[in-house]
Amino acid sequence: MSLTDIEIVGYRSVRAIRFPVRRLSVLVGGNGVGKTNLYRALELVHAAALGTLAEEIAREGGLASAFWAGERKVGDQSRLTLKVKLDDIGEDVPATYEAELGFAPQYELEVGFRMPTAAAFLLEAQIKREALTIRMGRREVTVLERKGSAAWIRDAQGRRVELPGTLLASETALANARGFPEIDAVRQTLAAWRFYHSFRTDVESPLRRPSLAVTSPLLNANGSNLAAVFATLRHIREDSVDLDAAIENAFPGASLDVPMPDQDATFSMTFPDLPKRPFAARELSDGTLQFLALLGALLSYRLPPLVALNEPETSLHPSLLPALAKTIARAAERTQVWVVTHSRELADALAAETGVLAREVVRRDGATWLEGLSPLGIFPDDD
Repeated sequence: MSLTDIEIVGYRSVRAIRFPVRRLSVLVGGNGVGKTNLYRALELVHAAALGTLAEEIAREGGLASAFWAGERKVGDQSRLTLKVKLDDIGEDVPATYEAELGFAPQYELEVGFRMPTAAAFLLEAQIKREALTIRMGRREVTVLERKGSAAWIRDAQGRRVELPGTLLASETALANARGFPEIDAVRQTLAAWRFYHSFRTDVESPLRRPSLAVTSPLLNANGSNLAAVFATLRHIREDSVDLDAAIENAFPGASLDVPMPDQDATFSMTFPDLPKRPFAARELSDGTLQFLALLGALLSYRLPPLVALNEPETSLHPSLLPALAKTIARAAERTQVWVVTHSRELADALAAETGVLAREVVRRDGATWLEGLSPLGIFPDDD
């Protein structure tokens, strides 16, 4: 189930924006234009599905930091609204629907300050409104709706019934509505998204440590199971062709050595100028380790529905960017990929590899915008 559209209102540098999302989306721009805020908005949708939205906003400094930072009209309420549309789920349509009707969900969430009587802390994010609507053929059916503390769902017989249990002001209904196939399908898809933002490469980095010898079909957000991801490809799947090709593209003549794990999984690199001297993860340069972590994120055994990369070029020498672009292009054949970057070189390399042109993130009237985006939320140059 792929993301097709996103709408963001009232979030940090984003006054209001709606735009379509492609199989491979590349957003490029300078410092301070709000690229990361677009990325973070997706993370907040992900957090809503996990049930950790209030914690994510609190980590940002609370609602006062998360709201639109520009001028408001007199009387405007402080609100943060997020809306995502997903495409037809195809063969995974819940049994309650006929497959030929399709299954195209839209999830919307509005967050604001607590009411004086609400069970929430003073500056804690409160869910004001929430809805999950599903388009089936020409019909749209609301299967979940929440206004303030009241929430209802549509059961298997099509009846509106109150959501079981009591929702706290900071809890999302999406994360708490369990046992309803269509709601579960959307929640599981959004919760399965993965976000990777500048892996740590210092001496204490999880990337430099052995991993537990546990089959790992995808990379953890902090890269702590990188060795296990490589071992899973090499020894469980027994198919590391893409991984080996990416290593060769980036470091001609080098090899990634991944022994069969015992209690721990490990890896090392051997380079052509020192063929008898393997370099363990703790010895590798920051750039090499960062590149290997990106390979783990993009070439793992099982990719999530969406992989989002924020400034993946960090610590990488420009010579590695064509190889990274090839890897991103390969991943985009298997899943949806969202790339936010400062690097024009990476954006150009991706365009050369895939034909997908980057969208330029700019400031327009003080707010984050995408160059070429019409007020209707479309790009006229799209096919």
